[in-house]
Amino acid sequence: MKKIIIAMMLILPMAVSAQKFGHINTQELFAQMPEVATVKLKMDTIQSQYENQLASMNEEIQKKAQDYQAQEATMSDAVKQIRQQELQEMQQRIQQFYQIAEQDIQKKQQELLTPVHERMSKAIKAVGEREGYTYIFDSAAMVHIGNDAKDATPAVKKELGIK
Repeated sequence: MKKIIIAMMLILPMAVSAQKFGHINTQELFAQMPEVATVKLKMDTIQSQYENQLASMNEEIQKKAQDYQAQEATMSDAVKQIRQQELQEMQQRIQQFYQIAEQDIQKKQQELLTPVHERMSKAIKAVGEREGYTYIFDSAAMVHIGNDAKDATPAVKKELGIK
């Protein structure tokens, strides 16, 4: 039993040293991918469309609120109540539109970025397999990176066609 433990203690450091560890900053790499700029342009366009629609809705409710305030003194109680209800309903529609727009923007962003993330993951995996890495860690989350850890970023950039 002692011989087995001693043998394990001798073999274990050799096994660890035979492993190849790499690191890559996925956030930095992701930002350099050309597809990200395209996604950003598409998202800016979509967001601008929603902002324009929201601005139009806010303009409309402001006009109606100003009209209401200007005519309030001459309105009957029944008309006041109807106009106040209209303003409340418009405000609710604006809030609902805003929530739907936020959800739609997030959904579209996720839809557009998923293939980019998948492409980056495939490139990292391909480099890892081709160059014999046991592990490739994200350096953005690392507390310490030793001198013997290899930076896999250049190889992954090459795999992705990024200069």
